[in-house]
Amino acid sequence: MKLAAIDIGTNACRLLVSEVIPGVDGVAKFNKLNLVRIPLRLGFDVFETGEISKEKKGMLFQSMKAYSHIMNAYGVTKHIAVATSAMRDAKNRNEIVQKVYLETGINIQIITGDFEASLIYESHIAEQLDQGTTYLYIDVGGGSTELTLIDKGILIFKESFNIGTIRILKNQVNETDWENMKLRIKEAVKNQIKVIAIGTGGNINKIFSMSKRKDGKALDLELLKSYYKEFSSCSLSERIHLYQFREDRADVIVPALLIYTQVMKWATIDEIIVPKIGLVDGLIQHLYEELRLPN
Repeated sequence: MKLAAIDIGTNACRLLVSEVIPGVDGVAKFNKLNLVRIPLRLGFDVFETGEISKEKKGMLFQSMKAYSHIMNAYGVTKHIAVATSAMRDAKNRNEIVQKVYLETGINIQIITGDFEASLIYESHIAEQLDQGTTYLYIDVGGGSTELTLIDKGILIFKESFNIGTIRILKNQVNETDWENMKLRIKEAVKNQIKVIAIGTGGNINKIFSMSKRKDGKALDLELLKSYYKEFSSCSLSERIHLYQFREDRADVIVPALLIYTQVMKWATIDEIIVPKIGLVDGLIQHLYEELRLPN
């Protein structure tokens, strides 16, 4: 069975096509066939004007048409498409959702931040980790940050905060937002002896790649702080030239590092694991579980 998931994020839009092979023990294997990323950057419109511009709408429609063709080429059985923070805030979201469906047959669900946090958990990372440990999933996006606390395999806290990389670049995050996040994190972890972070999102994946760490090895907080200091001291053009960043990575990586380091500091976390998964992985899992349920 071939399944596909589309994540229309604040900074980029992703399509994941996976082949699902049910196991004899009831545990399915997910083989990634293709992952496509298009930097639509919808948040730059929404957090400035409150809606998605004509130009960005055109880019979104073309992306959805391309994704529809790719899914047809792979023979995808079922797909799921969701939109997150930027589309949640866009005044013209309903018009866009309707047009995409009429032109491509892709039905976009605009999901809540709380559900977004749940989907990250559904990527089943925790099953591969120590069940006796407490983990804090930190998923940093362009419009929001989702935090999910797992204690001994049980979800005990999940919350979405309107603190994201593009919101920070657009000066849409104030001290009250930061203070609220800080208080909620401290409350969530107050009874935990030791917490390890799990980082998801394109920016932390990029940092992990730059660190040259082997898969499964954690990054420590001091390393993230040093990257933040290093990148902050450079201009956008210098980041692009010195580190070979794409422009749509060079601007958001600094606020992303700020978010990761602040969350880790407030949760008294020293290290972060980067399993290179994201919302689309959780979406594929969610879709498969839905298909397994009896009608």
